[in-house]
Amino acid sequence: MTSQNKKSALHVNKGIDQPSSMNERLLEKLKSRKKSLLSIDEYVDGILSGDRVTLSKAITLVESNLGEHYETAQKIIERCLPYSGNSIRIGITGVPGVGKSSFIEALGNRLTSKDKKMAVLAIDPSSERSKGSILGDKTRMESLSGSDKAFIRPSPSAGSLGGVARKTREIIILCEAAGFDHVFVETVGVGQSEIAVHSMVDFFLLLMLSGAGDELQGIKRGIMEISDAIVINKADGSNKNAASQAAINYANALHLFPAKESGWTPRTQTCSSITGEGILDIWEMVLEYIAFTKNNKYFYQKRQEQEKFRMYDSINERLKNDFYQNPKIRELQKEMETMIIDQKISAYVAAQRLFSAYKKGYTGSESNK
Repeated sequence: MTSQNKKSALHVNKGIDQPSSMNERLLEKLKSRKKSLLSIDEYVDGILSGDRVTLSKAITLVESNLGEHYETAQKIIERCLPYSGNSIRIGITGVPGVGKSSFIEALGNRLTSKDKKMAVLAIDPSSERSKGSILGDKTRMESLSGSDKAFIRPSPSAGSLGGVARKTREIIILCEAAGFDHVFVETVGVGQSEIAVHSMVDFFLLLMLSGAGDELQGIKRGIMEISDAIVINKADGSNKNAASQAAINYANALHLFPAKESGWTPRTQTCSSITGEGILDIWEMVLEYIAFTKNNKYFYQKRQEQEKFRMYDSINERLKNDFYQNPKIRELQKEMETMIIDQKISAYVAAQRLFSAYKKGYTGSESNK
């Protein structure tokens, strides 16, 4: 090349080094996450020693949708299983704004002051659109979260029906193995599948408000039927008399329902999370229920039924995941959707074809995923 050509306007200078096509910061973050994963023994030892950081990390694994995390989590749960089952499991539900978090905090402060250890699994609603959650129960239970005897874990409901996180049962096992002798499950609110909460707790408590219209029309019959107690919250100030009347109305309504299999007669009470009035009375009722059902063996029978429920629930979940994560099904699914929209086939026939394709591709070999 001549010197004249070198001075040409078309001369291309040596450019700067091009950046990597990979996000280096993201790669480093992923590497650090992998390094932060502990061994199975470290997770189990940390949980059994009551280390909250390790417990939180293990719960994160349980909640993860990654296959490798699932396998690790199941091994941890299996190791912790012999150390679980020694707590009182209580489900708390009620319409939004009824004061579930305030009630749990008021009761929790009294339990922890008596040297009791409690875990609160607060199921937080996930957005169906963004899949995001607020996860604000630690903010709402500020004084309780500061106690070294309380562990509060907000978990996203992941869109599950009734606001129950899919992994709550496994998390209960980990919390019990960590030494928490009282486990509270706070749900998003009253929904048709609150029976899912009932299937994982010993005592199911329904919180209600008075003065919000016709109390007996403000709740679904099914929720009342599975409740072991109905508590009218915010029974203070000018609302105290109305709360007492609401409790009487609910008590009369409960007598119309068939007798419970446990032999326990559901009760109604009032309380105030602000003044603390009635809080300890409710806890005494819970303890009375536990003693009653242990005496007639229903407590242990229900725990056994819950374990069987958990097995079948896990099977259903894995079948659903295996179906929808199948690459051939995903491809055929789009085709079926188009044919339904074009009214070439019915939704029933489309579902039948998808299921037939799934069965045809099933080899029968045992999967470890």
